[in-house]
Amino acid sequence: MATATRRPPPMTHRAPGPSRHRVTAALLLTAAWTGGFAVLALWWRDTDAVVGTAGWLTGVGRITGLLCGYMCALLVALMARVPWLETGVGSDRSARWHASAGRWTIGLLLAHIVFITLGYAAQAHTGPLPQLATIVLDLPDMLKATAGGVILLAVGYTSVRAVRRRLRYETWYHLHLLTYAAVFLAFSHQLSTGADFVASPGARAAWYTLYIGVACLVIWFRVLTPVRLNLRHRIRVDAVVPEAPGVSSVWLRGHHLEDIGAQPGQFLRWRFLAPGMWLASHPYSLSAVPRGDLMRITVKALGDHSGAVAGLRPGTRVWAEGPYGALTAGRRSRDKVLLIAGGTGITPLRTLFETLPARPGDLTLLYRARTPDELALRGELEAIAARRQARLVYALNTPEGRRAPITADGLRALLPDIERHDVYLCGPPGLAQAAYDALRTAGVPASRIHHESFEL
Repeated sequence: MATATRRPPPMTHRAPGPSRHRVTAALLLTAAWTGGFAVLALWWRDTDAVVGTAGWLTGVGRITGLLCGYMCALLVALMARVPWLETGVGSDRSARWHASAGRWTIGLLLAHIVFITLGYAAQAHTGPLPQLATIVLDLPDMLKATAGGVILLAVGYTSVRAVRRRLRYETWYHLHLLTYAAVFLAFSHQLSTGADFVASPGARAAWYTLYIGVACLVIWFRVLTPVRLNLRHRIRVDAVVPEAPGVSSVWLRGHHLEDIGAQPGQFLRWRFLAPGMWLASHPYSLSAVPRGDLMRITVKALGDHSGAVAGLRPGTRVWAEGPYGALTAGRRSRDKVLLIAGGTGITPLRTLFETLPARPGDLTLLYRARTPDELALRGELEAIAARRQARLVYALNTPEGRRAPITADGLRALLPDIERHDVYLCGPPGLAQAAYDALRTAGVPASRIHHESFEL
């Protein structure tokens, strides 16, 4: 490990406060579970008795249908990119919640189809397949609901990790947007054929309120808020600067960009209005704190979109959404901080390295790369370390190419009191997992390891 340290004049330090992200997450989960129990209570209120096999099968079908409808609303709410959700609990956690909600929705949908078909078939003394055809063709709004169900199952299939890895991001992204169409198509049949809604105006009103509320979130945060941001700030590419092999910084110019409110450590979703790039937005972290009419992102070529970033021309218009993410100073609870970066994980940590309040010697950045040439933003990092009396440590491969692993013993040697640090971690999944395991072995509590990962 190579170290770069200097001793400039001391800086003032403001003691950090405790993070509220866990409390926020707990409250939101409690609210979601409470809604689920309310849905079960609706079925219980409207069910006098369950008689025979047909009654049990139909009852299970009704319960799973109600819960599936409720989960559809939660699923769309988690797609709305509500800023206080993504910053309050973290974009990685909200993404995992969305993935989990999707799996539950698909499972409940399949259970609803199977059990309601078997229950109705048992009541009519007919086979499951003829009864399924009768349900689809004869009951009101079922053709639309069937189309919605097929779309939802297709979206669920493409979201399976093994399938998703074979798809281009843009393909997966646009297929995923069909979730909105699926939920819209399936909504009316819930009210027209659901026994719990047909005879209960109050239940129908509550269901309309739930779905209209979720629709308002989507319209406000995925349509109106981005339109307002981009009309006001009018962002364009100002310059593209190579930083390391395969890594480029994009300087962006707009009006009053500091008013966007992006905190160090956060990211925005960027849509470059250039040929081949405007169809999908991608998340890239800010690698410099916005100042005046300039901001910067730094991107590594890992795919078609990120690879095309280096060829952007000055003047290209940019559509931005955000800011998002909770990898910010708000998570900090200790005076001493260790930042661990790998690859382009350095981009959000570079802004934290510059801005986190810290006394001389209390701030350390460990930057993992294969070779010195791959240390993006190296000059800036060394200047920050010199100015702040912070510690900058590089973990590089040996001249023979042998990897320098991040281990518990290595971390203790670097920081003997590492268990007294908050740790911010950002990098490729393999490095992030290895560093997390090493930190836990070294005695750092999980609550003080702050990271965002989008591996679903």
